[in-house]
Order: sequence, then structure tokens, then C-alpha cells
Amino acid sequence: MKPKKSVTIKDVARVAGVSAQTISRVLNDRPDVSDETRQRIRDIIRELGYAPNIIARSLIQGRSNTIGVVGYGLGYYGPSRTLTGIERQANQLGYSLLLSLLRDPDTSTGESLLPNLLMRKVDGIIWAVPEIGEHRTALLETVRSISVPIVFINMEPRPDLNVVAIDNFNAARKAVFHLLEQGYRKIGVITGPPTWWESRQREAGWRSAMQEAGFLPARELERLCVAGDWYPESGSRGLEELLTHNPSIEAVFAFNDPMALGALKAAQRLGRRVPDDLAVVGFDDIPEADYFTPPLTTLRQPLIELGGQSVQLLHRLLNAPESPTTPEQIWLQSELVVRASSNASR
Repeated sequence: MKPKKSVTIKDVARVAGVSAQTISRVLNDRPDVSDETRQRIRDIIRELGYAPNIIARSLIQGRSNTIGVVGYGLGYYGPSRTLTGIERQANQLGYSLLLSLLRDPDTSTGESLLPNLLMRKVDGIIWAVPEIGEHRTALLETVRSISVPIVFINMEPRPDLNVVAIDNFNAARKAVFHLLEQGYRKIGVITGPPTWWESRQREAGWRSAMQEAGFLPARELERLCVAGDWYPESGSRGLEELLTHNPSIEAVFAFNDPMALGALKAAQRLGRRVPDDLAVVGFDDIPEADYFTPPLTTLRQPLIELGGQSVQLLHRLLNAPESPTTPEQIWLQSELVVRASSNASR
């Protein structure tokens, strides 16, 4: 039996009725192809089982077709979902991934990982580590000196950095206004660690919405804010602390779902009915959120899109005819998912 002949780019072009150059532009995600034609070509590629010759393409382009990824915390929901988005989009665009993990983003900036990635000849780098604290000077100096493009995920935007980030500020405002619309007025928060930029942005959004609503003076907000550490135990302790200083508190917004779970457990232990006596809102929409008691209102982050957009941005940078003069900053919006933990008639 003769081996099955491999499908070539010319075969795809013949079936699609376009030039091989058009097929190449679609494979490289170039913008000069209409959406309709692009989708039709992708369908034909899938039907024919065409697979680009990555090695040949690498030799022609002088690239490795490999993206370096610096990540952390893959045992956690957010980082693992983001990496899934990175992998899916990279695979679709024909890139391999080289992953380096940062053990503790609280104490290490991770710039020591970059030389190893560069030694492996990666085409570009995605930095998927949260911004924590003020110790980013060494990292940023290193980044500005390397020869390949780099895209940051959830890094505080700076004028010379390419960033894809969740809009935590407006997500928090969305949560607060939902609670206000439900009739809750005295809304406390259990933040993440104050060194985390994402947590500071959520706190700023809460303060902004509360001040805009005008039900409480700004000085009272200080008594409605306690710091957690992203773990359920800190959510439980946080609610106890809030209730100790503010017995009349009506709602609590925890800055992630595990802390919201801790708050729900504490409310049950303290005899506070949710949502009648106390509303609880989380952040992330982990798969278990719908199985909390009661099911948890939360903000669903577009984590798969976050990872995918970072790859698309890096791909554009790698294929731009000239280096862009203005770095891109892409903001993604979270979706409020309303469930029983905040849905009370007041």
C-alpha cells in the first residue's frame, strides 16, 4: 500500500480557489484577508487535514516558532486557565511553548529566567506572572534590554510595555453597583494582599463606586476594608473582623471566590442568613462557585481570552514589518454572574 500523500499548501489553495500566498497569510494570521475568506480557508484546512511544515517554515523565516512563557501557580484556577488560553492560541498559530515557572512571585521578580529562554532561541516571551510589590525595577531593566518582543499579562500598564490585562477596576465597580441595585448599602470588602496590583485595582474600583453612590462618607470606608491572602481561611477571618467593627454590615465583596467561600462559611457559623441578612460576592467564577451554599454571585474573568490575546499580540509584534512605535495595551472586561448569594429583595 502506498503511503497517503501529504496535503500541501498548493492543494489547499486549489480547493479554496485562492493563491498559495493567501493561504500563507491566513496561516500567519495576517490582517489583509477578509473574515469570510479566512474562515472558509480554515474550514478547508481542517477538512483536508493540512498541517504546515513547521521545520521548513522555521528555516525559511529564520525563527524557532517557539514562544517562551514565564508563569507561576499552575495549581490555581486563574493561572492554569490563562495558560490554557496561551496554549490553544499558540497551537492554532503554529507555535511551540517553552515554559519556565516562577516559584514564588512574592519574593522573586523572575528576571533570572529570561537568559535561559533567550539561550533556547525563543521568538518572543509572554510574561504571565502577576505584578506584586514595588520590586520590579530589575525586571523592567532586563526586559528593556532583550532583543525579542515581550507581552505582559496583568502587569500594570507602562508607556513602553505591551500589556494584556483584566480591567479589575471596572469589574469591582460592576460588583458594587449590582449590590447597590439590590438594596445593599453598607458594603465591605475582603481584599487580596495589598502588594498585588490586581487587588489594589479592585479596591480602587470599590472605593470609586461607593463614593459615587454617596451613601457613606469616605472616612467610613476604611472600617469596611480588611486584607485577605486569597485563601478561604482569610475570607472567614475577614468577615468576622468586618462584623466585629461593623455589626450592621449588609454585604461583603471578596476579591476571589475561595475567600468568598470562607466568608459564606463564617456567615453560616455566625447565624447570618445569605442573602437575607448578608450578601456575598466573589471574583473569578471558579467551577465550584455554582455549588456553594448558596450559589455564589461572582465576576467571571475571561481567562482563556486573556491567554489567547497575549499570543495574538505577540504574533502581531513578530510579524509587523517594522517595530511598532506605540506599545499595545489591551483591556478585557469581566462578566457579572448573578446567583443566589446576592439576589435578595430588600
